Amino acid sequence: MLAPLQILETTAQITAIIHIIVPREEIQAVMGPAIREVFSVLAAQAIPPAGPVFTHHLRIGPQVFDFEVGVTTATRVRPEGRVVAGALPSTTIAQTVYRGGYEQLAAAWGEFDGMLKANGYSLGEDLWERYLAGPESGADTSAWLTELNRPISTRA
Repeated sequence: MLAPLQILETTAQITAIIHIIVPREEIQAVMGPAIREVFSVLAAQAIPPAGPVFTHHLRIGPQVFDFEVGVTTATRVRPEGRVVAGALPSTTIAQTVYRGGYEQLAAAWGEFDGMLKANGYSLGEDLWERYLAGPESGADTSAWLTELNRPISTRA
């Protein structure tokens, strides 16, 4: 399910994002339109994406997701509609890759966080997923790849 754990230092990355706060059960309904809107604005501004689609979860509550959906870019997008410029942070992260369908992502995050805690890491509040291969690559969910990134602080 999960690739081996890596600890990395990231550099800040420019992003084009839409910030969304939505009840948990509505996330699937809002993701597709938001992704299409980001790509539409990028195309209109002749800015190519510099990486795969990601979601940066700022706060995950029992009832609500507070997150950004977008892509990294080499240049800043001009605000248009809901699309604005943002950034993924420069920080120390733990990273792994989950292989499988999206319906098991919550379990993958639970396993990942459990590994980190068992190894003495303190977890940041936010996290992000980068969708390396998904439905666009075929119906076989065993080929879908989602990169899981969790900011961490010093080992205990």
